[in-house]
Amino acid sequence: MPAEFMNGTVLSREIVAGAAKRAAELAAAGTVPCLATVIVGEDPASVTYVRMKQNRSRTVGIVTRHLAMPEQTTTRQLVDEISALSADADVHGILLQHPVPAHIDERAAFEAIAPHKDVDGVTMHSFAAMAFGEPGFASATPGAIMRLLDAYNVDPSGKHAVVIGRSPILGKPVGMLLLGRNATVTYCHSRTRDLPGITRTGDIVVAAVGKPEFVRGDWIKPGAVVVDAGYNPGNVGDVALTEAAPVASLLTPVPGGVGPMTIAVLLDQTVDAAASQASG
Repeated sequence: MPAEFMNGTVLSREIVAGAAKRAAELAAAGTVPCLATVIVGEDPASVTYVRMKQNRSRTVGIVTRHLAMPEQTTTRQLVDEISALSADADVHGILLQHPVPAHIDERAAFEAIAPHKDVDGVTMHSFAAMAFGEPGFASATPGAIMRLLDAYNVDPSGKHAVVIGRSPILGKPVGMLLLGRNATVTYCHSRTRDLPGITRTGDIVVAAVGKPEFVRGDWIKPGAVVVDAGYNPGNVGDVALTEAAPVASLLTPVPGGVGPMTIAVLLDQTVDAAASQASG
């Protein structure tokens, strides 16, 4: 039986609708949620992504404040600007569009975001919270993946989860979230030996490598849940969709799977941040 597609578009609409309702309630009580977006340089894809996030924010009732910095911005200058946003009581969430230009220390820039405003879940504080199961903001895409699994009644407990990719804002944190839900987690990466063989042992497979159709259909264990967190030019994910669909039980399409959920989680967490800051 072909895999059922996990429809992130429909679920994201439900999350966004809930966020909009809560944002309206906050606004009526005197707090309008505010998301600050920061971009360095003029990479066309990054500019497009930020504009899309701003537009979606406004539809929810989140005001946006945008800071566009030139390509030659230094790490110090970027850190100073983000630190100022962190100290601004009118700003509830901060999003630094990544990647930043190569000459900038991206980790230093991320760490300038105050933990209670880290709605994209990129700081070390947020990663530690995910790893230890403490309160905090999940990295947006890993958080989106967990919400998709929950929506489709996939319980990670006792299952073997194979995560292909180890980026600090996707692969590593999604593995920690799965581990926190009692999955047995294997991280795979560019130096993993027999990657296809290891992937075939996964009850849950998360592909997050940024290579089009990298994961082939014969890498998939029959009945596995496959989450494609990749997005490549031409609307192609990291999984060979037509090959994996006849083998997997559940599969996220690209587009329409993890992508819309990521933005929904970002908006939902921005409203959460505003509510928390307003109450305390």
